[in-house]
Amino acid sequence: MKILIISPKNKTVFNFRGDLIKDMIASGNDVLVTGPNQDFVDDIYSLGVSKFIEVPLVKDNTSVLGDLAYLKALKRIMKEERPDLVFSYTIKPVIYGSIAAKASGVKNIYAMVTGLGRVYGSSGFKTKIIRTITKHLYRKAFKSCNAVIFQNSDDLNTFVNDKYLPKEKAKLVNGSGVNMERFKKTPLPEKVSFLMIGRIIKEKGVFEYCEAAKIVKEKYPETKFVLLGGFDNSIGAIKPEDIQPYIDSGVIEFPGETKDPVSYYQNASVFVLPSYYREGLPRTILEAMSCGRAVITTDWPGCREPIVEGQNGFLIEIKNVSSIVAKELFFIENQNKLQTMSQKAFDICKEYYDVLKVNLSMKAIMNY
Repeated sequence: MKILIISPKNKTVFNFRGDLIKDMIASGNDVLVTGPNQDFVDDIYSLGVSKFIEVPLVKDNTSVLGDLAYLKALKRIMKEERPDLVFSYTIKPVIYGSIAAKASGVKNIYAMVTGLGRVYGSSGFKTKIIRTITKHLYRKAFKSCNAVIFQNSDDLNTFVNDKYLPKEKAKLVNGSGVNMERFKKTPLPEKVSFLMIGRIIKEKGVFEYCEAAKIVKEKYPETKFVLLGGFDNSIGAIKPEDIQPYIDSGVIEFPGETKDPVSYYQNASVFVLPSYYREGLPRTILEAMSCGRAVITTDWPGCREPIVEGQNGFLIEIKNVSSIVAKELFFIENQNKLQTMSQKAFDICKEYYDVLKVNLSMKAIMNY
């Protein structure tokens, strides 16, 4: 079977879909991948894909001409390559990839909703207009799909209840899964320390994390707080100078962005993600749990999915610095409980979120 994967960003291919692609290839399939530019193409080929095809993608939600050009390019590629199965993820690849696949006569069309993003996390007037247009496009795309895969029950229920698609077409999996052989469990460090990994945008809770760190360090000045991630050009982006005061004052350590975060998880005690972005199911949470780290995150779609309150972590209110502080102080002052919760995080990850189990679910849905 020839499988065409429509991706929004090259880095996501090996970061989030890498183990799935390897499983598809191991099952005897020929896998092709599209991406918006030539970034990290060698990393994509290292997965074993037979072909990478560049298809420029304009991320701006209101770029009508850009979207039409993207749709036209995808139709051309599908007519040339004649894939047996098309799999797409994130909003524009899902919408235009599914529509193009149907128009090109592809019989097996699957889409994955990896979170609802900024369009569904904001209530501004412009956003509401974009959301109305998006709803119409999603509905058209989903009619083309054999099944639509969701990573959390909040998103699935939102789309089914708002009649984006019938319930029988909506399938739920446990996120993207995590490679537990790569993200290995290790003993906790002697001193309690905290880690946040994510795009450096406001909705990920970057400022809340930094402010909480500032308060905690007033009581426990030796506590280490690490922030890891890359800067972004999208709406809500944070500029380097916005977080520089926290770095200069020693509140946080900021190594920047890395392709291999394993050692950062293993050198931390607790993972913190104060996100109020409409996540699918943050892979960073699963990676931390795989390494045997308890989690502090928001009671928010996607983020709350893998957390059993008080067992493998804590759920906090969005945009609430004091609640982050309270839970961080709890872990500093109750290290026996931290040990117990860290083990529980690993156990829950192994039972539900191991990528081998998630890929079995994906395979059962797509029948590749």
